[in-house]
Amino acid sequence: MVKSKLLKKWLIPLSVGLIILALLPFKPSGLSNIAWETFALFITLIVSFITQPMPIGALAIIGLTIAITSNLLDIKTALLGFGNPSIWLILLAFFISEGFIKTGLGRRIALVFTKWFGKSTLELSYSLIAVDLILSPAMPSTTARSGGVVFPIIKSLAEAMGSKPDKKSRKKIGSFLIYTEFQGSIITSTMFLTSMAGNPLSQSLANNYHININWMNWFLAALVPGIISLFFIPWLIYKIYPPMQKNMPQAKQWAKKQLELMGKMSNKELFMMIIFLIALILWIFGTALNINATLVGFIALSLILLTNILNWDNVTGQKSAWNTFIWFSVMVLLASQLGKTGFISWLSKTASSAFSGLNWIIVLSLLLLIYFYIHYLFASATAQISALYLAFLGISISSGAPAFLAAMLFAFFSNICGSSTHYGWGPAPIFYDSGYITQNEWWGYNAIIGIIYIIIWGVIGSLWMKILGLW
Repeated sequence: MVKSKLLKKWLIPLSVGLIILALLPFKPSGLSNIAWETFALFITLIVSFITQPMPIGALAIIGLTIAITSNLLDIKTALLGFGNPSIWLILLAFFISEGFIKTGLGRRIALVFTKWFGKSTLELSYSLIAVDLILSPAMPSTTARSGGVVFPIIKSLAEAMGSKPDKKSRKKIGSFLIYTEFQGSIITSTMFLTSMAGNPLSQSLANNYHININWMNWFLAALVPGIISLFFIPWLIYKIYPPMQKNMPQAKQWAKKQLELMGKMSNKELFMMIIFLIALILWIFGTALNINATLVGFIALSLILLTNILNWDNVTGQKSAWNTFIWFSVMVLLASQLGKTGFISWLSKTASSAFSGLNWIIVLSLLLLIYFYIHYLFASATAQISALYLAFLGISISSGAPAFLAAMLFAFFSNICGSSTHYGWGPAPIFYDSGYITQNEWWGYNAIIGIIYIIIWGVIGSLWMKILGLW
């Protein structure tokens, strides 16, 4: 039975790839053989990432090897793909995330906010999302940030308040707090270049069209839609999915007791806080100071190592970080190669002809809606970015859409589309598997909130970027 499932996981991507290759004699006249073969390999890898017959990093290495041996890439170009600054930023930020978790600083911040703002359930939800917001610029792993730091606090607090994942008590406070924090993770991940692993990937892919996205202009573009979302979404959830218990007098005492058990802030926690502030300042003013965002990551990791917050074994032992680094590097390389071989420009021109005569606003709007709702087919935001971001961006630009506007909107939508399902966003399975929210509730309320996100980030976000003069 196990071998049968594994065979199926291999057969699906291989069949897709072989079918595309079999169509080589019938390929469009505007495409070279190398462009079509690169496309076949790219799609095969994407499908294999979904079926996962092997770990994604291993699949990426196999794909890279095939690309080199079949002369789609030369060895020098292939290895240069691992030098992409955006991918290194993702890797470095994973190590910074581990510093927050290992020192306990993330947990302490969450408990302090609970102690300060735990008077009512709504206030508590805002305070927990605020913790996520504070941590997000330096923690690109939403799973580590929301699932590893904030979720355990919510679960412990809910159980302490008598709200357990059963029919009688789950809606007391647990369901509401878990659902608002899930939505909070979506919002905070959209607000900063360094708050979700896929964001630097979007930045890197946008470079194919010579679009300059940096930490500061991303932050400015996301500021107003982000603030609106942070205030409005928890309140909306409070109205449509309210907790049974509105007041939380016990929460402050519980948080106070947990902080007492943690004791005074350790030196390593203090060092981690200082390093985080240094990194944040350099990311904000990096453009003015001519300091690259990836260099800031190296500075932060160096300080973390010097203060012994992490040792080298901790760094080399971060399997998820290195796994992400490898497969991201390969996918960005292949996506860039699709651009160099002319496949993306051909796809953009071909698709644009279908929209000929339509205003670019209509074209961009339609593409954004497709991009958002197609996420139901993806189990990973980064997989969707790898597969679709560059093509959708190219089609939009070909229709006349301002390049920076289109690049940022697809980057924003790459995050907010994660609100759709319980499997399409890093921490979603953790929150869903807690048992506090039923699948019908999850999909039903997400369908409503998804529309709100599209309006806030698509419409208001576009108007805000226009006011800023970004397009």
